[in-house]
Formats: sequence, C-alpha cells, structure tokens
Amino acid sequence: MPGIDQQEVLDNSGNDSYHIPVLLNESVEALNINPSGIYVDCTFGGGGHSKAVLSKLNKDGRLYAFDQDEDARANVPADDRLIFIPHNFRHLSRFLRLHKITQVDGILADLGVSSHQFNEPSRGFSIRFDAPLDMRMDKNGDKTAADLLRTTSAEALQLILQEFGEVTNAKTVAMLLTDFSKHGPINTINELKAVLAPVVKGNPNKYFAQVFQALRMAVNEETEALKDLLDQTATLIKPGGRILVITFHSIEDRIVKNYLRHGNQRLLEKDPIYGTLEQSPFELVNKKPIEPSDEEVKRNPRSRSARLRVAVKR
Repeated sequence: MPGIDQQEVLDNSGNDSYHIPVLLNESVEALNINPSGIYVDCTFGGGGHSKAVLSKLNKDGRLYAFDQDEDARANVPADDRLIFIPHNFRHLSRFLRLHKITQVDGILADLGVSSHQFNEPSRGFSIRFDAPLDMRMDKNGDKTAADLLRTTSAEALQLILQEFGEVTNAKTVAMLLTDFSKHGPINTINELKAVLAPVVKGNPNKYFAQVFQALRMAVNEETEALKDLLDQTATLIKPGGRILVITFHSIEDRIVKNYLRHGNQRLLEKDPIYGTLEQSPFELVNKKPIEPSDEEVKRNPRSRSARLRVAVKR
C-alpha cells in the first residue's frame, strides 16, 4: 500500500511496549559513531535508538534527544550523556544553541508514529478506538483534528486528503466532512467513521487509515516540520558527519530523497543564470533506501513500510 503509513493498518496486536525501534542495527551502523562525538535523536519516543547510540559513546560523547510528546520523557534513562529536549525537532538549531552546540557529528530522525500513540485511545490516533478526535503529537498544540475539520474549507481539506492521504475521492469526502448542516460538528473518531461510511472506497480499515493519516499530518504540520529540520542540517552537521532519516510513507520519503540529492527544498539542479549544477552538501551513502529484513517485518509488522536514507556531509 504505497504512500500510506501502514503502522496503524497492519498492527492489530496492541503491543504493550512503548515503541519497537525500527531498523535499529542498520541505523547505528550507518551513523558511523565517533565514541566522543555529539549526536541528535530527533524523535526519542521509547528511547530505543537513543539507547543504542549511547552504548557506542564514551564518557565524553553526548546525545541530544528531542520529542514534543511529553509521554516520551518517562522513557529517558538516567544517563548524564543524554540531554532530553521536550520540543519539536523543527526547532533543532535553536535549542542546540541554548546548550552551546553549533555542530554535531550525526542526526537521526525516525518519523514513524510511536506504538504508544496508536495504542493510547485518548490520543485519537487509532481507528481501533472511539475517542475525542485529537491526533496532536504535542498535547499543548493549538489545534486538534476536530478543530481542523471545523475551521478548514472544503477546498483546503480536499488538498490535505489528496496530498497527505492520497484519498481517491478526496473532493467528495471534503465536501461531506465540511457540510455541518447534514451531520453537525465531528468530535469523535466514531462520529468521523460514521460520516465517512457512505463514501468508503475499498477496504474500510485501509480507507480510514488514509483519511486519518492525512488529518494527523495536517494537525501536526509534519511535512513542514520535516522541511524545517532538513534545512538546518547542512550547517549543523560537521563535514564527514551523517544524517539518517527513517520514513514510513512515500510523501516524506520523497521530501528526504530530494533534499539529500539537491541540498534544497526548491529542487533546483541548475543555476538559473549560468546553468551550472548546484552540488548538494550531502553525498548519499546508498542510492536506494535501506529496508527492513523479512525477519524484522515478521517480528514487527509496523516496520514493513520503513525506509532509511543515509547521507554524509561533504
């Protein structure tokens, strides 16, 4: 199911663990860790990747871990080498500067939604539970998914559904969801599913997952945050340092791939005046993304759509 975040669709096990780190060994190996270096985990979550990085650092090494979800703080180990920063990674440079850090040896970002967020009904991420239509990764965020539906025009909602969820009948869905004269405000997951029921295409679970993904990405401004993060990496990462990004659907993977290849969000390959090629500040380590092994997919179905891209700062 290309383009869709399969974490929600494929997992029905209700795993009690906070989050199983994806492509863990591959990520740690690809970081090419300097034991006394400075590293950033942009999405701490359950701390799986961070703990693996810490195991490679000596007493002088440092790891700065970001996570906007306050629940993640409970997973922070008692380790003086790890500095937890409870903010969105789009503010990476700002908060590193507060810690007097201007350059790092490596940056890792796992863009998947954590198992904890999917398995906690009150968060409103999962199609499996009825709950308030929330979907905020940062509980202090201004706008919930319910707010988004109340305040977004049919035209804007159509674009959200098309771009972030690849919903085939996005126009029909957008007009339906914004027609409050028919159903009133939509405040819960079951209310949303009930309104959508007459227009579902194909497998209902997959269809709902597409719509939910689109709303979640819009609520949390996920693509905007990713672009903000990438724009900071060229100056933050030392020459020879590495950037690793794990994506779970084609939208984010395309953004990461294009940025690492071209070094900018405008995707300019040639100077408009002189026609010269603009060299990316990064060199791809692998032309194709690294994918999880069959064994990992069997062990953790949510890893199936994961793609790891790795690049070195020139």
